[in-house]
Amino acid sequence: MSKDKEQKKNLPEVDLDETMPHQISSPDFKETGMKMQAPFVNEHGVVIGDSFYDSENSPLNNWSTDTDPEVMAGDEWVHPTNDIGWNTNMNRDLIEKKAPPKEGMLRHPTKDSSYGKD
Repeated sequence: MSKDKEQKKNLPEVDLDETMPHQISSPDFKETGMKMQAPFVNEHGVVIGDSFYDSENSPLNNWSTDTDPEVMAGDEWVHPTNDIGWNTNMNRDLIEKKAPPKEGMLRHPTKDSSYGKD
């Protein structure tokens, strides 16, 4: 078995009936037309979307003063359905109520509005 297939085989399922009960503010994906997606291993060998945030190869586990935070930038570091951003009221409405985003809403460029929502 290839290393990629072996890694996928060992990844945990994190949803229960299209929900994530371990995240109290997470949206319910049932009947939304959007299916929960399994965790994946990105090109750096880091598991994304498993809710453990503890991959051996993760820059977070190997951080030093020489680590450039930019190494964790890009789509390969974001899980499409198990992401902290879904836990905000506005984003839950996007999926659960299929409500379009409100135009012109204030979004702070340096403050994480989802902090403490998991």
